[in-house]
This record gives sequence, C-alpha cells and structure tokens, in this order.
Amino acid sequence: MSILDVAVLGYGLAGSVFHAPLIAAEPRMRVAAVVTSSQERAERARAEHPGVRVVPHAEELFAAPRGIDLVVIATPNRTHAPLARQALEAGLPVVVDKPFAVSADDAEDLVARAERSGLALSVFQNRRWDGDFRTVRELVETGRLGRVRRFESRFERWRPVPKGGWREVG
Repeated sequence: MSILDVAVLGYGLAGSVFHAPLIAAEPRMRVAAVVTSSQERAERARAEHPGVRVVPHAEELFAAPRGIDLVVIATPNRTHAPLARQALEAGLPVVVDKPFAVSADDAEDLVARAERSGLALSVFQNRRWDGDFRTVRELVETGRLGRVRRFESRFERWRPVPKGGWREVG
C-alpha cells in the first residue's frame, strides 16, 4: 500500500484540529509537511507528527515539492485561491478548506487550471458527515420527502461584539 505524503498549509485551528488529525487517522496518508510561520505552531506540529518537515512559507515548499503528493490549504480565506494556484503550478493536487475562494472568478480560474493540468482540486466540507445532513440525505434518497425542489441550510453565529480576529476583519 502506497502512502500519500500530504502538506498542510496553515497549522491554526483548521490545520491542526481538523485536517492534520484526519490525515493522520487515514493509514494511506501521512502529514509529511506543515507550512507555518509561527514557531509555537511549528513545535506543536513536530510534536504531533514526528518527522514532519516544517517550513515557514509556502513558496519554500512549492520550490521543492518532491515528496509531496497532495496539498491541503487551511490558511486565512483570502489566501486560499493564491495558494491553490501556486500548488497547481507546482504540479500538486489540492484540497482547499472552505471557502474555496473569495470570488467566483478565482474559483473558476482554479477549476480551469486544475482541468488543464489534469490535477485533482477539491474543497473540504466536513459538514456533510454531520448527523443532520446525513438524515436529510437519507430522506431525499429514499424519497420520503417527495421531490425536493430546493434545500437551504446554514450555520449562523451571533456575537454582539466581534473578537476582531482575521475572520471578522474585512
């Protein structure tokens, strides 16, 4: 069985809590590289994934992508499309954390690039495994709801005073 060596770009909440553990739990995959400029997060990545290659900038990884079979992008939203573009240009398949891109033009450009290069490109969406989503899927597939013409679902969070983190700042 061959093992996919995965590079995780970003080792904040998404990279360290969602992506890296899911990768590590899959016997056919391994966290081979982590990109983070934070010394604290780099040390945590090394402790959680012995032997992992840690680099401070994605450009360093893309300049020498040998040994990487897949890139997972778990960085701030505004960097998703540019980093996915660089990964594709380096000849690497890509999984992008949601949101896939911040504009439709960026998303269409990435899809076109991936198609031209024959590389896999996907968006990560873990909510499809939540109980409520699985229940709705079963109801639709079994026809118990009849013909579904439209379905809307969303997660909302109300916070009277924004924390000011990067997700809440323009």
